Amino acid sequence: MTVTPAPDEAPEATRLRPRAEKGKAGPTEDAAPIMRRVKTRLTSRWATAAAVLLAVVWTIPTFGLFVSSFRPAAQQVGPRSDGWWNFFVDGNFTFKNYLDVTAAAGSQSPNLSQYFINSIAIVIPVTVFVLVLASMAAYIFAWGKFKGRDAMFIFVFALQIIPLQMSLIPLLQLFTQALQLPAGSYAQLWIAHTMFGLPLGIFLLHNFISEIPGEVIEAARVDGAGHSTIFWRIILPLSVPALASLAIFQFLWVWNDLLVALVFSGGTADVAPITQRLAEISGTRGARDYLNPAAAFVSIIVPLAVFFGLQRFFVRGLLAGGLKG
Repeated sequence: MTVTPAPDEAPEATRLRPRAEKGKAGPTEDAAPIMRRVKTRLTSRWATAAAVLLAVVWTIPTFGLFVSSFRPAAQQVGPRSDGWWNFFVDGNFTFKNYLDVTAAAGSQSPNLSQYFINSIAIVIPVTVFVLVLASMAAYIFAWGKFKGRDAMFIFVFALQIIPLQMSLIPLLQLFTQALQLPAGSYAQLWIAHTMFGLPLGIFLLHNFISEIPGEVIEAARVDGAGHSTIFWRIILPLSVPALASLAIFQFLWVWNDLLVALVFSGGTADVAPITQRLAEISGTRGARDYLNPAAAFVSIIVPLAVFFGLQRFFVRGLLAGGLKG
């Protein structure tokens, strides 16, 4: 005896099956058009032409600086000086400029070695401090529940409005008079750079961490995970692109800083960063101007290594918010 299904059962099953399958494929189908639109806009002829033009305009001064770093001093200063483009005519080049700015030869030499080490000793701790503190604060602002959370976050974000120059002298007085920090020490530079970098760091990381699916956080809480476990085992691994982007920005800001270094370093060779030495390397009346190009390229070795090392995370961090379905 053959059992025939009721007339309404087969149509109902048929109607439900496409609905379930569509629900599973929905995020992929929604994300695909977005990625296609982004790819189309970024690979159009006008976008390519604009990118090439911008690259050429940006590269020409850097290339000229690079060529000048190998030109003899007589062709850069004095009556026989000429433009860097003449290098392709005379072809004269020398490595003496790089030897002068890297070899130690007394306190009055243009040596950059000690200042290079000082910059590394300043920028690495500051970058770590900002990443750790900003990520903790961003997590609490994004997923913590306490009274006045939104008002406090707005206050932290508004701290970026305060001009940096207006807070230098009060902060220096706080360090020297209230906290009794030794003048011309790394401690003052670490604290100052960390304080100046936290507001923007908290804002950037908050925007990324708040977009993490709430189901992941709730599942961890159901399993008994506390805030520390959620932060170290879930938030930080998922926030690597945003952390890498912030690390690049913070590293470059501190490495290229001169104003904060002049105020808090005391100007001593034991603490002063490489930017301070670059400002002094020309000597009196610009007698050593020809060393500036070589010194500039020595100073950008570490930032370039950091940028290219974290570039793939940097791009992922920039595109993470724009490609979510």
